[in-house]
Amino acid sequence: MYKHPALALALGLALSTPFGAAFAGDQADETAATLKITTQDDRATRTDLSQYFTGDALVNPLFAAEDASRATAAEVTFEPGARTNWHVHPVGQQLVVTHGVGRVQIEGQPVRTLHAGDVVWIPAGANHWHGASPDHSMTHIAVQERRDGQNVVWGDKVTETQYRAQ
Repeated sequence: MYKHPALALALGLALSTPFGAAFAGDQADETAATLKITTQDDRATRTDLSQYFTGDALVNPLFAAEDASRATAAEVTFEPGARTNWHVHPVGQQLVVTHGVGRVQIEGQPVRTLHAGDVVWIPAGANHWHGASPDHSMTHIAVQERRDGQNVVWGDKVTETQYRAQ
């Protein structure tokens, strides 16, 4: 607790409460916001992805849009050679590569190689695909937002020629 009244007021802290328990203007209220924690057991792994992916992949949902938020996220693991279909995200997408070696391509641009630690921004409306390299698996966290209730529009399969282009 801050004991100096001027410092406490400057920081907006109430002197009668422990640090972080209340701020100036806060009132005790049973309707106050609470944390929501989901466990891995609450979110089933998706394995039948053949409609949207080529090869073997697993999608582990992480979170759905909550309240006013539009963000969704999933951890996706691709076996060697596995990849998404061409697709578009109406508000764009961030990929955080957490393991392995992968590939990503925006239509009309070169295929790019990804490594663990890379972060990729895919602009809104860009037709693209992503997946593992031919010889390595790849895992990434995919974060995207919903617009009008939709976070992805799926397209055609990526051909072997497109996938292997350098």
